[in-house]
Amino acid sequence: MPAQFTLEQLRGFVAVAEEGHFGRAADRLRITQPPLSRQVQKLERALDVELLVRTPRAVLLTAAGRAFLTEARRILKLSDAAPAAARNAARGEVGSLTISFTAMAALAVLGPWLRTITGQLPRVELSLVEMVTGDQLDALLAGGVDIGLVRGVPSSDVLGARRVHTESLLLACPRGHPLAELGRPPSLADIERHGVITYHPVVSRYLHELVISVFRQARVEPSYVQRVAQVHSLLALVNAGLGVGLVPRTAARLRLPNLAFTEVDGVSPDVVETHCVWRTDHANPALDAVLRLTASGADRSLDGLGAQP
Repeated sequence: MPAQFTLEQLRGFVAVAEEGHFGRAADRLRITQPPLSRQVQKLERALDVELLVRTPRAVLLTAAGRAFLTEARRILKLSDAAPAAARNAARGEVGSLTISFTAMAALAVLGPWLRTITGQLPRVELSLVEMVTGDQLDALLAGGVDIGLVRGVPSSDVLGARRVHTESLLLACPRGHPLAELGRPPSLADIERHGVITYHPVVSRYLHELVISVFRQARVEPSYVQRVAQVHSLLALVNAGLGVGLVPRTAARLRLPNLAFTEVDGVSPDVVETHCVWRTDHANPALDAVLRLTASGADRSLDGLGAQP
């Protein structure tokens, strides 16, 4: 059966060992000497070893006492740190968090988030995973992800959402393309006369529906020549000269040798939205801490990212 002793007994023993005297140890602990002596005696009986040798002038440690002193100090240090650790965990200052994100969210939102989180919550361990929006929502519902950066607002009673970023659409086209040489931002009607690369209706549902709605609102019916799952795949096809495409403004950060970007006349500056999404029934204090930290940066458009003609 493991030895049974109390933290009070350990503190009494450590004080006597360090002071080498019961009287001075009692003064240090602000108790009288008899209860301190009883604490040490109970500890020795619990351990079934002699820890101290009492002499007329001093109290000396036995070999067992010297060995136990190291462990007693360690136990007391852990016991002193435990309440602070519990409070920090309850406040979300320690723990772990899994963040999922789309490729474009990584360019627009994730960097500032990571700087904020690592700067303010350095003891929160982060795991990062790139996923398309649909996979993120599945992972959030399954509990495999704590918070996701997604396109669109999910229709789920168990998921909370907050808009964290808005931006416009740009036209990506090959360098030297007629739409890049107009001397003005092309209209959606101008784009209609050229082959348009767009997004997969299932894998990239948000951007697929957004592009269709933008053209339909302008009463424009372009010819869609290819459909892809990712923005960077669309840019690769545009770079290869297979057509033009509408992309989030963030995509202008991706440079390819035959790629140009231009503004589009008549497109709202905040038509593309990114939301952070999380389970409302979660029990992760670190997630609450991150949501509080990042709330100040919510609903900010991307500044300083100009299109190149």
